[in-house]
Amino acid sequence: MNSTNVSQAIVGACLIVAGSAEASDAQASPATLPTNAAVAPQGCSSPESRQFDFWVGRWNVYPSAHPDQQVAISLIENLYSGCAIRENWMPLKGGGGGSLNSYVPGEAKWKQTWIDDSGSRADFIGGWNGAAMVLEGEWPQPEHPHQRTRMTYTPHPDGSVEQAGESSDDGGKTWTASFDFIYRRAT
Repeated sequence: MNSTNVSQAIVGACLIVAGSAEASDAQASPATLPTNAAVAPQGCSSPESRQFDFWVGRWNVYPSAHPDQQVAISLIENLYSGCAIRENWMPLKGGGGGSLNSYVPGEAKWKQTWIDDSGSRADFIGGWNGAAMVLEGEWPQPEHPHQRTRMTYTPHPDGSVEQAGESSDDGGKTWTASFDFIYRRAT
C-alpha cells in the first residue's frame, strides 16, 4: 500500500467513526448522555435556600453569659452548589459533632440532622421567621427520653450570630432555656 492509499484509508476510517458517533448520538436520549456540567436543583438557588447563609463562616463560640470565655470553634460551610450547609462543631474540651442542613422546597422547610461523637443523633425542622432561623425536633437526653429542643439562630448587626436553645418535656407546651451561644467570626 502506498502513502496515498494509507491516507485515504485513514480518512475513510475517520468518516466511518464520525458517522457511527453521530448515529449513536441521534438514537440516545438526552437523559442518558453524560454531561460535565453540574446542574443545581431548582431549590438550591432560590431565596429560601439562601436564608441560612448568614451562619456560614469560621467562628469562635462563647456562652452569652461569659462573652470572654471561648468554648468552641465552629466551621460552617456552604456545600453542594448551595444545596447544604454543614456545621463542624469543635469544642475546646471534647465532645465534637456536626450537622447537615438543607432547604426542602417541596415542604417549604429547613431540615437539620445533628450527629455527635457520643452517637447522639437528632432531626430538626423549621424555617426562617423573618428575623431568625428556628429549628425544632425531638432530642432525647438522659432522663428526658422525649425532650424537644428548639434552636433559634439570630444574625446580629455586628456580624455575630446567636444560637439559643430551649428544651421542653411536655411536648412544647412550656420551654426552658438550655444554652445560649454567641458566634464571632474568627480572624
